[in-house]
Amino acid sequence: MLHKALFRSAVPLAKLALAIGTAALSAMPVSASASAGFPDKPIRLVVGFPPGGGVDVAARALGNVLGKELGEPIVVENIPGAGGNIATDRVVKSAANGYTLLFGSIALSINPSLYKSLTFDPVKQLRAVSMVSTSPYVLLANAQSGISSVQELISQVKAGKHIDYASAGNGSGSHLFMQQFCDLAGISMTHIPYRGATPAMNDVLGNQVPVVFDSIMTTLPYIKAGRLKALGLSSIKKSVIAPEIPSLDEQGVKGMDSTSWFIIFAPSGTPDDVVLKLERAINKSLSTPALKQRFADMGAEVVAATSQEAQKFYESEVAKWARVVKASGVHVD
Repeated sequence: MLHKALFRSAVPLAKLALAIGTAALSAMPVSASASAGFPDKPIRLVVGFPPGGGVDVAARALGNVLGKELGEPIVVENIPGAGGNIATDRVVKSAANGYTLLFGSIALSINPSLYKSLTFDPVKQLRAVSMVSTSPYVLLANAQSGISSVQELISQVKAGKHIDYASAGNGSGSHLFMQQFCDLAGISMTHIPYRGATPAMNDVLGNQVPVVFDSIMTTLPYIKAGRLKALGLSSIKKSVIAPEIPSLDEQGVKGMDSTSWFIIFAPSGTPDDVVLKLERAINKSLSTPALKQRFADMGAEVVAATSQEAQKFYESEVAKWARVVKASGVHVD
């Protein structure tokens, strides 16, 4: 009787174990081969800024080559507004399947501390897929401003001279790079925020405001034309397109080593093997001489990195710019 009772109780358990085992086995190939047929349709590459700007141009340059590498079109979609936050919000709420990606810029590391009420957490809700490129900012003075070197600028401020600087707006890259420079140099200048990089640069070119910190990608033509004096690079590493410009660090502003950058992100739940396939395709695309030259022409240097390396770099950038934003005292509601 005992044997029969044990048998009767074991039958449903055996059936349950078989069902569980079958379900587990059927589920394993799905997760293990999520990228097997990926991609089999166009991929959206979301850009948080308007068409024609530096972020958009870089995204389209990469997208053209990456689409050929993956065998499916890369469709660049511009969703501008709120410093890239609208685009980021759209991507974090998209399906985590590799078909919606974000072409992230340095704004993505600044915004978490700059904006008080974001609807998302990019560190938790996005995962880096691959680095794309880095490019330094340049401390610039109008050629007629009477400021010919970074030490001259620092000396004038420390001697009591009032000097204004322009930026593309509160919390912009040009604002926070200058804030970091001032903190490290031990000086204070008056911030004049504009509504965008173009009006800020126009007033610097007109010498209404003598100095500005801006990307080498957009300012190199003015430097070469002699309208702006390049006082120093924000990064320790020299620029591949303007190696003659010295770094601020080597000129005594120790610790100044920041760059602008592009990283491709996916929603955080995107499968590892899909991310790996995208990472390898992006790095292979970036290794092509024509695309490397295209980025070099824009003042950027392509960077080969794993998704883990890109994620670690991104998180370090979020922490760094949080300190700078705190020092600036600027917040956006």
